[in-house]
Amino acid sequence: MPREVIVLEDVVKVYRVGDIVTYGLRGVSLKIYEGEFIAIMGPSGSGKTTLLNMIGLLDKPSSGRIYIDGVEVSKLSAREIARVRNLKIGFVFQFFNLINRLTVLENIEMPLIPRGIPRPERVERAKEALLLAGGELSWLPKKPLQLSGGQQQRVAIARAIVGNPSIILADEPTGNLDRASTKTVIQTFLELNKRGATIAMVTHDPEVANCTQKIYIIRDGMIVGVREPDKSRCVLYTQ
Repeated sequence: MPREVIVLEDVVKVYRVGDIVTYGLRGVSLKIYEGEFIAIMGPSGSGKTTLLNMIGLLDKPSSGRIYIDGVEVSKLSAREIARVRNLKIGFVFQFFNLINRLTVLENIEMPLIPRGIPRPERVERAKEALLLAGGELSWLPKKPLQLSGGQQQRVAIARAIVGNPSIILADEPTGNLDRASTKTVIQTFLELNKRGATIAMVTHDPEVANCTQKIYIIRDGMIVGVREPDKSRCVLYTQ
């Protein structure tokens, strides 16, 4: 029986601005098992990114419980949460979130610095991560803006995986990419999943979602359905 890696129990997220109350999530319960590759889909404003931010400990629920590897992280201190994120979770964002004043190498090695890993080891691990993400070592001395969007996303994936996280969270990782770059990113995720990573990905693209193992549908802050993907309609197999 696969191990539960991520568990959400009746998670509610409320945003208050003056007298205005907005619900980001309305009692979401979800279990993601070790080695799963899942997609989260829904219309704009449905709560997809809010849900991913909860899973990734970038935000705290208004109520409910979140467990990572059996630990109730919703009760941890800010320092403890930061440590869990650094050791267990890799993030990939739609807009890359690379630091343009740093080189590609410096961007990739950044998650390793808080761990006290010596520079020579950081460099070697950054090279390995970039190659695994489908990148080229010739990019290492360049600045992110010297690369195409697809290349920058591969750098962002390398940064996400350089610390060997067991969980990878991706928020619209192919949203700004052309079809060829989208296929490269999905192939990379499938390879990482094959190596044991648990992946949760928000996407609006059905052909990307169909490359995963399970698709959750969210609407108005609630999970309203789960469906099996149609692998024949995965972006890797469509024109």
